[in-house]
Amino acid sequence: MTDGSYTVAVCGATGTVGREIVKILEQRSFPVRQLYLFASKRSQGEKIEFRDDDLSVRELTKSSFDGVDLALFSAGGDVSKKYAPKAAEAGAVVIDNTSAFRLDDDVPLVVPEVNPEDIAEYTARRIIANPNCSTIQMVVALKPLEDAVGIERVVVSTYQSVSGAGRSGISELEQQSIGLFNLKEIHTDRFAHQIAFNCLPHIDTFQPDGYTFEEHKMIHETRKILHRPQLRVSATCVRVPVFYGHAESVNVETRKKLTAKRARQLLQEAPGVKVVDEPSSNLYPTQIQTAGLDETQVGRIREDASLDNGLDMWIVADNIRKGAALNAVQIAEILVSKYC
Repeated sequence: MTDGSYTVAVCGATGTVGREIVKILEQRSFPVRQLYLFASKRSQGEKIEFRDDDLSVRELTKSSFDGVDLALFSAGGDVSKKYAPKAAEAGAVVIDNTSAFRLDDDVPLVVPEVNPEDIAEYTARRIIANPNCSTIQMVVALKPLEDAVGIERVVVSTYQSVSGAGRSGISELEQQSIGLFNLKEIHTDRFAHQIAFNCLPHIDTFQPDGYTFEEHKMIHETRKILHRPQLRVSATCVRVPVFYGHAESVNVETRKKLTAKRARQLLQEAPGVKVVDEPSSNLYPTQIQTAGLDETQVGRIREDASLDNGLDMWIVADNIRKGAALNAVQIAEILVSKYC
């Protein structure tokens, strides 16, 4: 990595997030000297366009990383656990989009608008973790409030689109919706129950304490990113019949009183945030409106009627873009501009 351009590998390139990473690398003119696309053996030979060229997808193997400077992983936790250390050993810096390394003490967990300085810690294992999609958009909105007055407690309920479950989740909602309109039998495979025209308070596996693993991710990742290991956080994660975009109802208890007006000002000035909050004109963020956008949108900002130092917010972002692919590329941009 000496001439200002980089050999980049995208692992899981044929998945929803992998394809978006390739697209964003081009859109943001990331200095790619050579791009390698890796996936499972069954995807070998598929073509993905990059800079007006059709690149062939290769099978991911332990020897795939010779000469690679930067490896962006989005192929599932098991794949990351097996191959990310191999990439690091070969000399690449890994940016991993799975939960495989997020809570490891020696792996930085980064949202560029919140804790970019943590990227410097990548040298311990040459791995940087990308947080959970729902965590990313929430901490982008929490950061300016934390800096201004401090946060004591966060209670979040999510409304997460099926694209968070990958291509199989999108396909299942499509097929079930078509089937219902055509009076055909509905088949359930990716989700525990019918997702079409339904809401499921169940994302990832249930844990012994009654929370799901997705909810645990939001709790523990938020603490790590904000450097607040004792921060009180509670989450309920719900899958909804929306194709793209995650929405969150977030209740925040602050250390000092913060008016809705001041919170709105802080959020308007925060990087990566767009305030859409004119309820008298029916203006507030929705998942359809944020699809394909980079920013996290925040609306319905109001003071909690039941708590002196409480605020309520409605936070929406594109889970495939800011919640995954864009965040990873932003990490890469900082990495190569400041640390490599």
